[in-house]
Amino acid sequence: MSDSDVPPGIDTSRMHPARRYDYLLGGKDNFEADRANAEMLTRAFPAARVAAMENRKFLRRAVSTLAREAGIRQFLDIGAGLPTSPNVHEVAQDIAPESRVVYVDNDPMVLAYARALLTGSEAGATAYVDADLRDPDKILNGQELWGTLDRSRPVALLLVAIMHFITDDMNPYGIVRRYVEAMPPGSYLVMSNGTLDALPPEKADALRAAFARSGEPAAPRTRAEFARFFDGLDLLDPGIVAAPDWRPDPGDDDRPGLADAAVHTAVARIP
Repeated sequence: MSDSDVPPGIDTSRMHPARRYDYLLGGKDNFEADRANAEMLTRAFPAARVAAMENRKFLRRAVSTLAREAGIRQFLDIGAGLPTSPNVHEVAQDIAPESRVVYVDNDPMVLAYARALLTGSEAGATAYVDADLRDPDKILNGQELWGTLDRSRPVALLLVAIMHFITDDMNPYGIVRRYVEAMPPGSYLVMSNGTLDALPPEKADALRAAFARSGEPAAPRTRAEFARFFDGLDLLDPGIVAAPDWRPDPGDDDRPGLADAAVHTAVARIP
């Protein structure tokens, strides 16, 4: 992308995680600072692109599963990032055109692209909320959310590849609990979080150092730390697993392991 295409209010000289993720997924909505940062991480963790791709595949499979098998017709995607097809509304509305999806992010570039591209089906609805994950009251009390979603019906709460930017001093478990408690009964929590569990110590240290050089918060979590987000919830089979192992597509036998995917994933029903 050239600087002439940049929406107002965007600093292209600084890396942004959403644009870096876009680059790792093979997208074009990124700038030199994002690409340079992604390449730095890739030198420390050569499977970075694999991890990004597998995380995105998990999102698609989780949305499809909830739409097909659980009858979910409402989705709240917080920390949505830049539109990358297939997006949540495309997956859900392909199964049930009446599905309603709300995307939440706080990046001006994401906002501009979401409003232009995330249109959805005539039978359903899509909306975008400009807000920060760390301000759940603003999101949950906003008319944009409940003007699109129905408070009386279950919602799939998607926190995919976002909580590993919320460090322990930011109260991650309290933030997730606030969202979970606001969801109607019978809703679902869909989450993924980066992890260093399967990396040799020297590679884990190199990746931590790369995150530190990037100037962004990073909170890779162990399986036990990730499991805490699901306390009191009912995990769907197969429980907490690496991204490629959460209900893989039929015939997908040659899957990367946790050492390459580097992401814990799970889906749970909210009582």
